[in-house]
Amino acid sequence: MAVDNQTVVYISEQIVILISCALSFLGSLLIIFTYIIWPDLRTTPRTLLVYLSVADLLSAGSYAYGVWSVFESNSVDCVVQGAISTFSNTSSFFWTVAIAIYLYILIVKSNQRQADSFVLCFHVISWGIPLGITVAALALGRIGYDASEVSVGWCWVRIQAPDHVLWMLLTGKIWEFLAYLTLPVLYVLIKKHIHRAHAALSEYRPILACSPLSQSLSNMADRKLTLIPIIFIALRIWSTVRFLLMLADSPARQNPVLVTLHGIGNTFQGAANCIMFVLFTQPIRSRLSTMLCCCSCRVRSGASLIPSNTPNHSGLGLDVETPSQPEDTPNTSSRGWPDGC
Repeated sequence: MAVDNQTVVYISEQIVILISCALSFLGSLLIIFTYIIWPDLRTTPRTLLVYLSVADLLSAGSYAYGVWSVFESNSVDCVVQGAISTFSNTSSFFWTVAIAIYLYILIVKSNQRQADSFVLCFHVISWGIPLGITVAALALGRIGYDASEVSVGWCWVRIQAPDHVLWMLLTGKIWEFLAYLTLPVLYVLIKKHIHRAHAALSEYRPILACSPLSQSLSNMADRKLTLIPIIFIALRIWSTVRFLLMLADSPARQNPVLVTLHGIGNTFQGAANCIMFVLFTQPIRSRLSTMLCCCSCRVRSGASLIPSNTPNHSGLGLDVETPSQPEDTPNTSSRGWPDGC
């Protein structure tokens, strides 16, 4: 069913947003990958980050399919894509706030047992509410083609539904507004608590508190707690602006720059989480650097073991077994990587 007032999605916008989707997809995979291969780093906050990454992974995949397709009707794949993106995007909001609540209880209240007791509630809320809303929207026929009025090629709430504004609020916008309010407040409270604790530490243990390592960790935590809500709002605000412009029936919502920023903001969350995760998590950063170094060492050592003057008999169909020569082999670790990498 055609819609007269439709936002045009240009090829340049598609390319930029597809790249953003790919980066977010890979970033979410990296977070999940590091969680799987290094069991000793599986703390509860990182476990919650993995659940957030699963939601971002689904979002990036469904958005990429929608941007690639640029739907023009309420087709079956449009409805399926809209349902997946609605569920995953709403779930991402809940998990983002859940991580902030967990850190608040753990750091400010200093009660890990109470914080851990909330994990089951986080699962029920962060998966259950988005699933219930999505199923209800599907059952009532509210998921479908939205003419890119508050999307960028993908499907969301049917723009021709008489109560589409209500369902846009229920399937994303109201939770987005709550996240805008909740995240800054929680992270400001956490930062204030850390600063007070650091001040108390400098009073009673001035040598330890003023050490370079202590200052470095404190500054890193401060930057991380500042960037999390700022990046979230900076990425998501463009979709909110377009939503408000749609309510005002302003043609500015179809501005190509605003549409592109909206697309990048909705699809880049997984990549942003990965960048902060790697930059501000020293054990992960060190192990990834070691892994890359060792892979490079293995490639170089493998290439150096290939003799340059050995005749090639493969073209003659001959299987020639050359006698092995004794040689100095590098010391290797238990994983088969050369030491010193």
